[in-house]
Amino acid sequence: MPEIRVAIAGVGNCASALIQGVEYYRHSLKAEIPGLMHVDFGGYHVGDIRFVAAFEANEKKIGKDLSDAIWVDPNMCTKFADVPRLGIEVMRAPALDGVAKHMQSPFHVSDVQSSETVDIPSVLTEVEADMLVNYLPVGSQEATRFYAQACLDSECAFVNCIPEFIASDKNWGKRFEEKNIVVAGDDIKSQLGATILHRNLVRLCVDRGIQIEETYQLNLGGNTDFLNMTVEDRLKSKRISKTEAVTSLVPYDVPTRIGPSDYVPFLKDKKICYLFIRGRKFGDQKITLRAKLEVEDSPNSAGVVIDVIRAVKLAQDRKVAGPLISISSYAFKHPPMQVPDDLASRWVEDFIAGKRER
Repeated sequence: MPEIRVAIAGVGNCASALIQGVEYYRHSLKAEIPGLMHVDFGGYHVGDIRFVAAFEANEKKIGKDLSDAIWVDPNMCTKFADVPRLGIEVMRAPALDGVAKHMQSPFHVSDVQSSETVDIPSVLTEVEADMLVNYLPVGSQEATRFYAQACLDSECAFVNCIPEFIASDKNWGKRFEEKNIVVAGDDIKSQLGATILHRNLVRLCVDRGIQIEETYQLNLGGNTDFLNMTVEDRLKSKRISKTEAVTSLVPYDVPTRIGPSDYVPFLKDKKICYLFIRGRKFGDQKITLRAKLEVEDSPNSAGVVIDVIRAVKLAQDRKVAGPLISISSYAFKHPPMQVPDDLASRWVEDFIAGKRER
């Protein structure tokens, strides 16, 4: 199979996990590999992924080889693979609104932005990138649209891993379709994270006739993602994305509160989630469900992104354009179409088999 040429916007913890994961699984040829949902995805293996460009605003990462930049402060993703020198220099990109005021120091970004930023569309064209993966911080509304436009200008697919609405926005989706470019998103799900666990518990209650009265999801963490989200202004789309991912499975209104709850520095890259569901079952009797989930946060979505990358490449091979419905419903919290996870999983298998166009 041809290689899959991937560019990255934002070399943070999630990018570190993705880059490590590609190296970790690169030479594994077993039919089943622990940690991967698909070893073979339409003929593509993890080892077919090649990183060709990376963009950052962090002064300490700019100019470094991508293999070195993934370890630079404030990154704290656990090390689970040795990454050889990749020969990809991290390039200076405009910060725009990707860096909130309270994150300038943690992200090592100066108040005075350098004018010596690279031309993103030109770089994407020069390196022949198949797609750009957006790993910018939550709340990067302007910056996400800047990179989406760069992809349109360079005819490069866009994979939107953060809760800004591009693939799920009809206008943006139409623009990608008219340019014959693939887009997937928005807001990546974890392999087994708070949202997918919450979704499935809620779906179980609904399927078993439990009338849900209220539910919440509280998340704690110590990485820069949680520090960034201590400012409520950065959280509008994040709360919408996580809330709709759960409430879309309930056929009636339910008082719901979902979202990041606190930044706890000593947790580092560990994420702790508390779930609560209260309802009524047969005979109008009360039922209460509480669950706690602990994970290393950053590696928890990397395997999902690896599936998305291969799905996008498969769509490109088949000359498909616009929003990818199947993989987006399967892999993202705020896709163009919300469906139950079991149905989304079947859609992906049908897409791989060529039974679904998107």
